[in-house]
Amino acid sequence: MPRTARSLVPHGYYHLINRGNNRASVFLEPADYRRFIGLMERSQERVQLRLLAYCLMPNHFHLVASQDGQRDISRWMHWLLTTHTYGHHVRHGTSGRVWQGRFKTFLIEKDDHLLTVMRYVERNALRSGLVDRAEQWPWGSLALRVGQSGSSLLVDPPIRLPSDWSARVNAPQTPQELEALRRSVNHQRPYGVSLD
Repeated sequence: MPRTARSLVPHGYYHLINRGNNRASVFLEPADYRRFIGLMERSQERVQLRLLAYCLMPNHFHLVASQDGQRDISRWMHWLLTTHTYGHHVRHGTSGRVWQGRFKTFLIEKDDHLLTVMRYVERNALRSGLVDRAEQWPWGSLALRVGQSGSSLLVDPPIRLPSDWSARVNAPQTPQELEALRRSVNHQRPYGVSLD
């Protein structure tokens, strides 16, 4: 049975997630993270997205992005994940599924909800205890924002980031924020968007 086409709107903002098959680690060494970021840059050359935030974790990743065309995110992600899977098998001598399946995508309201999701994404490694401060995680966009590495991947969000953005990302999110975000992910629903 063919897959149902995704209904992604042009100029919408989305939280994108994918996880390793059976929650297995996908990024096994620093070179794996670097290669994936390199593939993200190459995917940008093929289909331009507005990438606002990202965080690569050992067994999953988060992106916050917007598209101009209705199929841009799908085309971008298809090339990225297909190319990554092939390279992963060659480098690690594996076969079969690397990723759990289709990436998940959730529409985000273009207001403070967008900043909440960006903050959630950029503090992912800190929340998981991998670093003491979010900007120390070299495989996340906050490291780029504070100037710890060079890349042209990120664009500015449509809402100005507060001047104390790093401090905000490093501060814990409220239980209510986390619950609302997790509900969006777990129930595959838009975040902050009224569907009425």
